[in-house]
Amino acid sequence: MDETASGARPEPLRTVDVARRSGYSPQQVRDLERLGVIPPAARSGNGYRSYTAVHVHALGAYRGLAGAVGPVEARRMLAELRTETITAAASAVGAVHVRLARERDETLRAREALRAIQGETDPAGCEREGDAMTITQLAAALGVRPSTLRFWEQEGLVAPERVTSLRARRYGLPAIRAARIVAALRGAGYGIPAVRDLMVSLDRLDGPGETQQILQRRLDQIAARTVALLRAGTDLAAVVTSAASAASVNSAGESPTAR
Repeated sequence: MDETASGARPEPLRTVDVARRSGYSPQQVRDLERLGVIPPAARSGNGYRSYTAVHVHALGAYRGLAGAVGPVEARRMLAELRTETITAAASAVGAVHVRLARERDETLRAREALRAIQGETDPAGCEREGDAMTITQLAAALGVRPSTLRFWEQEGLVAPERVTSLRARRYGLPAIRAARIVAALRGAGYGIPAVRDLMVSLDRLDGPGETQQILQRRLDQIAARTVALLRAGTDLAAVVTSAASAASVNSAGESPTAR
């Protein structure tokens, strides 16, 4: 039960109490306070730290956020959430949900693109003139800039099959398929070195299967991060509402401890 449910002023918590409730060690609690993850603890006359339930909630929120976005961003977000309005704080948390959903969608598109390309056939000599694209056409089809395709070419990810006498790039079916995979992988968050490794793996006998496994592992990681964010929900709500309540009291010219 919430310590404030009875209306009585809650008993202050010691460092060891907060550690027990949050699952962190006492030293970790002190370190996370120093890093700004939780608000500064009050100090008693003898110098001992005095915490409240808000500190426990902040630590729970940090654990979930760190699992979702990483510890550095989690620290930054918590410091900001404690000073934001409920509207702004809810928007910030919602943005993390949106980001994770976008990463999942992009990875699914990468996987589906790979599956579709694996299922396509390209018998030797069966490519028709109309199947090829110029760099402008391919860039428009992929939703990227022509300069992006040129960069991918420089990095050895996509190669035009033929270049005319005017040095204009021409992308045949194999190059188009490669560009589609690269675009999907880049959209899913993979850096150039990782994309290069994945593209090389596609040329090996087990390449497509290995690449599918890599994409599935990414989906699993995104799912785990999403669950971590969901678990942090109640604690995040407590941190946000507590901060908003304190701001409301202060704006009314009343000390938070005056009641």
